Amino acid sequence: MPFPSIIAIDGPAASGKSTIGRKLADSLDYLFFDTGVMYRAITWIAISRGVDVADEAAVTALAESTPIDVRPPSVNDSRACDVLVDDTDITWETRRAEVEGKVSIVSAYAGVRRALSKQQRRIGLRGRVVMVGRDIGTVVLPKADLKIYLDASAEERARRRYAELLARGGQADYETILAGVRERDRIDSTRDIAPLRAAEDAVVINSDKLDIEQVFEKVWQLCDE
Repeated sequence: MPFPSIIAIDGPAASGKSTIGRKLADSLDYLFFDTGVMYRAITWIAISRGVDVADEAAVTALAESTPIDVRPPSVNDSRACDVLVDDTDITWETRRAEVEGKVSIVSAYAGVRRALSKQQRRIGLRGRVVMVGRDIGTVVLPKADLKIYLDASAEERARRRYAELLARGGQADYETILAGVRERDRIDSTRDIAPLRAAEDAVVINSDKLDIEQVFEKVWQLCDE
């Protein structure tokens, strides 16, 4: 029996969905598409064209009029995919510090979310894709062949981020991180446009007591079924 061609993985921040999604895409030789790259792309386009990211109407117009493509990586430089605008590779531009500082503003705009959801759907319907986000199974690809909602408690997700920061040699305060995780959950789950939730037909996996390999094994079994 063939593997599902369109796989949607949703979940809250720091639930491990990007790690699992990329590992799954690599194993299947599929496109790994973290939809966050599109919001980064529009943010970079706005900055590069001198558009004020605080101008919701102007940024929304950019999202509606600028075709963005996401394809498998063409360069072996650790990128997860190619991000293209007018056939120009902007993959690493989307990771610049100025983009990082403003993408949360852009991603909150309802018009931008609607416009980019259409573009994400266009790419997803090509098939052979693992798409990761917060509204893939509910909004972007409601007819995906397999929907997974990867969950974990706020405490566990904060603990993972805390450990990651310490492992990098940085300093971190667990309670501060936990408060940030809870606030992000509140924003994501209560927004008017595409709030974070599991699709009715999604398989929910709670990873509180599982490591990455154990989660991947469960996801792989779902694909193999």
